[in-house]
Amino acid sequence: MDVEKVSEWIGKHQEEMVELQAELTSRPALAPENGGTGEWEKARFLEDYVRCHGLEEVEHYDCPDDRTSEGTRPNIVVTVPGRADKPCIWVLTHLDVVPPGERAPDGSWKGWDSDPFKVRRVGDVIIGRGVSDNQQSIVSSLFAARALVANKVQPPHPVRLLFVADEETGSKYGLLHLLGRHGDMFSHEDVIIVPDAGDEDGSMIEVAEKSVLWLEFRIKGKQAHGSRPDLGINTFRAAAWLVHTLDEGLKERFDKVDHLYDLPRSTFEPTLHEANVPNVNTIPGEDLFCFDCRVLPSYGLDSVLAFVRAQCRSADGTYGTTTEVSIRNRQDAPRPTPTDATVVELLKPAIEEVYGVTPRTMGIGGGTVAAPFRAKGFPAAVWMTTGRTAHQVNETCVIANMVGDARVFARVYMSDF
Repeated sequence: MDVEKVSEWIGKHQEEMVELQAELTSRPALAPENGGTGEWEKARFLEDYVRCHGLEEVEHYDCPDDRTSEGTRPNIVVTVPGRADKPCIWVLTHLDVVPPGERAPDGSWKGWDSDPFKVRRVGDVIIGRGVSDNQQSIVSSLFAARALVANKVQPPHPVRLLFVADEETGSKYGLLHLLGRHGDMFSHEDVIIVPDAGDEDGSMIEVAEKSVLWLEFRIKGKQAHGSRPDLGINTFRAAAWLVHTLDEGLKERFDKVDHLYDLPRSTFEPTLHEANVPNVNTIPGEDLFCFDCRVLPSYGLDSVLAFVRAQCRSADGTYGTTTEVSIRNRQDAPRPTPTDATVVELLKPAIEEVYGVTPRTMGIGGGTVAAPFRAKGFPAAVWMTTGRTAHQVNETCVIANMVGDARVFARVYMSDF
């Protein structure tokens, strides 16, 4: 009866969910690295909102950051007390968003059909920066908690909603700060859900991530006139050989398949390439390009680096160049969350009841903010229902998904374990 009552309450408050999305979107929460002032305007509004709707147990774990006028970045925990004191159910969402992109000469945002910071509704879809990443889950996790309070349903275990800063630029001022300075707030028996990735039908429960390695290659040679290659060292030729050799060689050497992951193999993609010379008749004396590597955890990143550096030495020996390899980003994959972890076992029946799909555990190539939990041994699961428009222009949230996800969260909140 409680489940039915809470589910019905959530459905009746769909329009309020849309209104909250509009309020959150109108308060851009951009990190200083992205030209913003941080998350405080959004955080203050959200804190006032939860207090006004019966969620009065609010704690702050703010992180110092002297680049903001407040001198801190907000990290807020909102608790619905349970019948027992522990373990807890956590849902972590992030307050910050990515920039909307570039402005056109007329002041509008390139690619956007409307102002990214004003929610536009088209049927069952709302459009705006942040409506999917991560406001859909802010709203759905919050309305699930509101539904319990409004219907006087006390969960078996405390429900703790964690709203963090700085997810989009590395989590130094968000989750990493909490784990480093306040890690004792979490227990290895807690259920931790991070709605930071998902798929269109809600069936994917992400339990593992690939290692991430971003490499920058700077090749130095000697600039010369295009008619006198004998006087130069052509870095473009060396770069072309090296890109081709790495593209083929990395795939051949690191070729294991693991069907837990989507995609089931490691990927090695040449991406950024900087301009070298501005004219056709000059041999370039410097080239720069990058690779984005997503590596199955069965391979150590040091072995990937050793192979890459050996190919660079080979290129330099052949073409007379000097190649410097630097690491732009390295994230060694933590141990996956067990597929039979409590968080997975609680999510599965809730997803099946609400969405009528058979949940499946999977790994992904992209990094999520669940990784720091897993690195500390906390078995976190990533789940939400999403059309994968995060970081794109005209970012969307399907209203039915927001409502459905709230019903899933509510079922998990009411679960005993």
